[in-house]
Amino acid sequence: MLTRGILRSIVPPSTQKPIVLRVSGGTSILKELSNEEIAVDIEDSIRLNVCAMAVQVFIGGEYERQSIINMTKMVDIGSRYGIPTLAVTAVGKDMARDARYFRLATRICAELGAHYIKTYYVQKDFESVCASCPVPIVMAGGKKIPELDALTMAYNAVQQGASGVDMGRNIFQSDSAVAMLQAVGAVVHNNETPEKAFDLYQTIKNQSSK
Repeated sequence: MLTRGILRSIVPPSTQKPIVLRVSGGTSILKELSNEEIAVDIEDSIRLNVCAMAVQVFIGGEYERQSIINMTKMVDIGSRYGIPTLAVTAVGKDMARDARYFRLATRICAELGAHYIKTYYVQKDFESVCASCPVPIVMAGGKKIPELDALTMAYNAVQQGASGVDMGRNIFQSDSAVAMLQAVGAVVHNNETPEKAFDLYQTIKNQSSK
């Protein structure tokens, strides 16, 4: 999941990897983050050949209604061209990150048409978040944590009902991004345990450093 500026300037046009394009925006961390608009035209999404469009939804935020409308607009527009919409349950600094909140946030997004939803993992009752949401859930990676902890979080999320994970900092800020990417893939796609995936991470990391 990335912005169109990064997609245009860094990612080779020949890439075969599916791209999820972030299409909402409008504020920085210096302002109220929930005050977003749609920042990318559907025609640009088509030109960039993306597989989905991501919109942040701020349930409980100051501009909650506006962010929800942003999402529903992209659901409608994207459906005309066969491009699904990913709703990202954005959490402000003052919002509680618990299962009750995420059950509400993911359910609202699903009922209003999101094709799948990115949300944070919580240790208590995350399975209830997945069970109450009628569309696939993708776990957000969140802040950088130790590699074994990140692999454990990914494993627990998938075991408790998530369809996959979307990790950023826990991969590209790792000592070996390539090794971590493969370790996460082993957990998500091969049902590998966190401990064995961490061993894989260390093996690939050591091999690449020789």
